[in-house]
Amino acid sequence: MTEPSKVIHVRNVGHEISENDLLQLFQPFGVITKLVMLRAKNQALIQMQDVPSAVNALQFFANVQPSIRGRNVYVQFSSHQELTTADQNAQGRGDEPNRILLVTIHHMLYPITVEVLHQVFFPHGFVEKIVTFQKSAGFQALIQYQSRQCAVSARTALQGRNIYDGCCQLDIQFSNLDELQVNYNNERSRDFTNPNLPSEPKGRSSQPGYGDAGGMYGVQASGARPVALPQMANAAAVAAAFGGGLPPGISGTNDRCTVLVSNLNPDQIDEDKLFNLFSIYGNIVRIKLLRNKPDHALVQMGDGFQAELAVHFLKGAMLFGKRLEVNFSKHPNITQGADTREYANSNLNRFNRNAAKNYRYCCSPTKIIHISSLSQEVTEEEIVNLLEEHMPIVNTKLFEMNGKRQALIMFDTEEQATEALVCKHATSLGGSIIRISFSQLQTI
Repeated sequence: MTEPSKVIHVRNVGHEISENDLLQLFQPFGVITKLVMLRAKNQALIQMQDVPSAVNALQFFANVQPSIRGRNVYVQFSSHQELTTADQNAQGRGDEPNRILLVTIHHMLYPITVEVLHQVFFPHGFVEKIVTFQKSAGFQALIQYQSRQCAVSARTALQGRNIYDGCCQLDIQFSNLDELQVNYNNERSRDFTNPNLPSEPKGRSSQPGYGDAGGMYGVQASGARPVALPQMANAAAVAAAFGGGLPPGISGTNDRCTVLVSNLNPDQIDEDKLFNLFSIYGNIVRIKLLRNKPDHALVQMGDGFQAELAVHFLKGAMLFGKRLEVNFSKHPNITQGADTREYANSNLNRFNRNAAKNYRYCCSPTKIIHISSLSQEVTEEEIVNLLEEHMPIVNTKLFEMNGKRQALIMFDTEEQATEALVCKHATSLGGSIIRISFSQLQTI
């Protein structure tokens, strides 16, 4: 085995896995000081604050298979004892400079055509040819410059940048091809040195072996302007959170903002507890408990996409001994009145800031809750005392991430964790208003 190091080498890191996903996986074991994504190799390097933190992580994952977004990742000590500036700048690419660039588009929400790519890359030199295609890594393009120096300049300037605000991130490598062959000039391929090429018969691919990129992303006719997905007020944040796609079971087309919740426990539920639960999935406008049906409530979310997340993740969840029924309401909104509680202007709404991060952490209730916004002086005992008045705690972990104190608390059941969240989110502990969400970790 490689000598223990505070640098952890992670393999099988797919393009859908973000830096935040890796941080969430390793932060329970200690402070993370550096993170390098080796996109070309589907790998990453993570530097912990000290060797014992890295040892704890690898000992834990020796018995528990780490998985991110449904993909198993594999961890070991790195041969590096410390990450240098050169390591961080290289990002793991030893590619030989070439005039042809291989470009992968991550977090792709808007359609990307040859015209869009040409506008992005031509300021760095004369672009001779562009070919776009669909591969397992996602939407990709080959871009051939007139000179190698132009390609080097473009890669240096554009690597990691977004084409559109918050989405369509460029991941650029040097290709090992010598020359691109372009047979047709259209929205998927273009030879700028030969404008007389015919347009491609519809449905055929311009490059042998390359799949048609148009169908998957709805590429529009040449000259059309990109249009955001309907019903998504925060489309860029959604794209950034879910890698250009959507979670399984989520259509992204729902336009109903109001949710009907039934089979509540009327003796223990109130508007604030419902707010604490539903605000995990979006901003809350207002909530109404139905007095003629004490186990029913209406919750109006910020938009249809947020309402769809709440219905998807909360349907069938257990709370206060009852299995919740969560469905879209026939009412488009809740009429403001004496029997409604207003939350539209609440500073406790989570999605006014860091929306992409909050979308990414949406999930069904789990046994582990994550507590943030803790004061630096708070102790593990104080946290336990706050939470265990409701239910017994199985395990706890207090740690720091980027200088901020956080905690993971594990309960026996998802229901206990849910009750802790709805009762204690946004309460005061040690002079700070704490924030609680569900953790996607399997154990701590």
